[in-house]
Amino acid sequence: MNTISDTASRSIPWNKGRLVGQKLPLKLKEIWAIRIRLQIAERSRDLALFNLAIDSKLRGCDLVSLKVKDVAQGGSIFHRAIVMQRKTHRPVQFEITEQTRQSVQGWITAGELTSNQYLFPSRAKNSHHLSTRQYARIVARWVRSIGLDPAAYGTHTMRRTKATLIYRRTKNLRAVQLLLGHTKLESTVRYLGIEVDDALEIAEQTEV
Repeated sequence: MNTISDTASRSIPWNKGRLVGQKLPLKLKEIWAIRIRLQIAERSRDLALFNLAIDSKLRGCDLVSLKVKDVAQGGSIFHRAIVMQRKTHRPVQFEITEQTRQSVQGWITAGELTSNQYLFPSRAKNSHHLSTRQYARIVARWVRSIGLDPAAYGTHTMRRTKATLIYRRTKNLRAVQLLLGHTKLESTVRYLGIEVDDALEIAEQTEV
């Protein structure tokens, strides 16, 4: 027989007291605040991870499973890279900017990583590379370090940040769709959290 307390506990929503919905993207000043802290602390792995997460716009599962050979060859970091997305099984390309190339090269050198190794190896014995859970904890540490609430940010913050900046500057929804590797424009609309009417107007003006 159910007790009143049992019924009450079942009626409490799972998200009570939590922030749900889209995770916020970082602003430019917040990007630089985190980047500078990592540089000062000489955290080469975290700096490479942070910069590459911003540039690549990859989902966490794709980012943590990158291998050195996916972004570098013969001691040189690619200007552009391409990976196969786990979720969609479709390839997506991304740019690697100069400061990201420098930080990734610095990490590969410091970590003495070889071509076939994972770019961000895990220190846990039962995992070859950082897990998405470990990555989420790292992101939480980054945003907390500059006084932001980790509950409002997450791994999708890193994926959304540059895409959101590109959209705000260009209003080119099609370009953002390609960069995020979305198969449908509607997915990009929802992901960016922009108004549907605004999105449709932009789409109508975008020649594909």
